[in-house]
Amino acid sequence: MAAVGGSPTRALRFLFGYGLRARSAVAATLSGPRGLVYEQHGEPAQVLHLKDVALAKLGDFGVHMKIIAAPINPSDINMIQGSYAILANLPAVGGNEGVGQVMDTGNSVTTLKPGDWVIPADAGLGTWRTEAVFDEKILLKIPPDIPLTCAATLGVNPCTAYRMLCDFETLDPGESIIQNAANSGVGQAVIQIAAAKGIKTINVVRDRPNLQDLIDRLKSLGADHVITEEMLRKPEMKDLFKEIPKPSLALNGVGGKSATELMRHLRQSGTMVTYGGMSKQPVTVPVSALIFKDVKLCGFWMTQWKRANAQSKDKLETMIADLCTLIRKGQLVAPACQEVPLVDYQAALKISQEPYVSVKQILRM
Repeated sequence: MAAVGGSPTRALRFLFGYGLRARSAVAATLSGPRGLVYEQHGEPAQVLHLKDVALAKLGDFGVHMKIIAAPINPSDINMIQGSYAILANLPAVGGNEGVGQVMDTGNSVTTLKPGDWVIPADAGLGTWRTEAVFDEKILLKIPPDIPLTCAATLGVNPCTAYRMLCDFETLDPGESIIQNAANSGVGQAVIQIAAAKGIKTINVVRDRPNLQDLIDRLKSLGADHVITEEMLRKPEMKDLFKEIPKPSLALNGVGGKSATELMRHLRQSGTMVTYGGMSKQPVTVPVSALIFKDVKLCGFWMTQWKRANAQSKDKLETMIADLCTLIRKGQLVAPACQEVPLVDYQAALKISQEPYVSVKQILRM
């Protein structure tokens, strides 16, 4: 396929136009459940193919679900590339997150019934497909009265934000946190959940041509302060801390110098939680931060948390219920999304990997 320059919108128009004949040809060759399958690791655009996929047998504890929508997340791309912490057995269907509706259940299933909305309770299930049969224990029921884009993007980024705000420091209303990657899916969820709790946020983003648009967008979500990586390193930061207290919690999704600067602005005995490494640079820790400021460094991975709490879904269900309550109140919205038909997955993949893209691609099945 020829490369397409210009805006994401132009790329979508070209690729959708190009794909009309291809879409008909592909659809004509597929007769049953379909999915985006990869048989080897590599760049998603090269190794993913839309194919018929076999359904597992329903069995006693199986749940047959129709998948409605599934987002494209950075971790999905990394898994296909072969660079993520967990890798599926090949051949595999892409996608770790999404929302579906129960169509049928095995005789021994007790927690779900046809018509229920469900999301994965674990990663690696392969959600970029039209239908699937999964075990009851790895699905979680959610209320059907939340927006589809919120449901499709509920299980990863909002949960990550929720846990990091709850599990590492006791944060009272009026206190503050600082985070980089503030325009990411996790960052936007952090802003909104913190605002609902009365917690102030200092949000660090990369400089870009449309910076003011991004600042306005994040402030509309409840951000108190939005600054660039360059501003983070300036002496003027002292003036900011005349308005709000120094943060006791820093959330790092970038690594490298950005993480070091976050640590520098933590209060005494504060905590920095690392959940990502977008810069692909190591976290460098000044000795003074450990000795004189007693800074604590932690890591967090939502997949590991879910697996550690898999024996009892109580914590997971409570978290999902809390997040859904915020959604219903209008205090938590999904990131800006572009819904794309499954057959046009190439366009969605292209846009999801472009720099400075803040519109999440959602595959509609």
